[in-house]
Amino acid sequence: MNTLLAKLIRTEPNTAVAVARVTLGLVMLPHGLQKTLGLFGGYGFTGTMGYFTGTLGMSYLVALLVIASESVGAIALIVGILSRFCAASLVIVMVGAVYMAHWANGFFMNWFGNQPGEGFEYHLLVVGLALTVVVGGAGRWSIDRALCGGCQKG
Repeated sequence: MNTLLAKLIRTEPNTAVAVARVTLGLVMLPHGLQKTLGLFGGYGFTGTMGYFTGTLGMSYLVALLVIASESVGAIALIVGILSRFCAASLVIVMVGAVYMAHWANGFFMNWFGNQPGEGFEYHLLVVGLALTVVVGGAGRWSIDRALCGGCQKG
């Protein structure tokens, strides 16, 4: 197996990182489905692209990568394929979201509707889960583990 790919997917049969990986995927998937299909009160692909490119000023490519990270990347995390890459992409997405839209609203989410928007506490939790996967790999019960059963450490 290609050395770079082997390093990317190598993982130990660790249950804790598997729980972090699946939880991260399950939490992010509804956000991705809001952006792609308009489920769960989302605006769908066209509406989300319009907001990202028009209101937030993202390039079309960056907006597309954000949507892909939260949708396709979340599914990949749930099944455990390219888990480190998908988790790292979510770290970048969450840091970007905090910078572009949430920092000014403070730490806390808008539980009582008395802020102009959501704070960044959710994003911080996602970053923590994602970094667990970046460092630990996919863990037990993952396609990465099955593909790299014979990968050597190094």
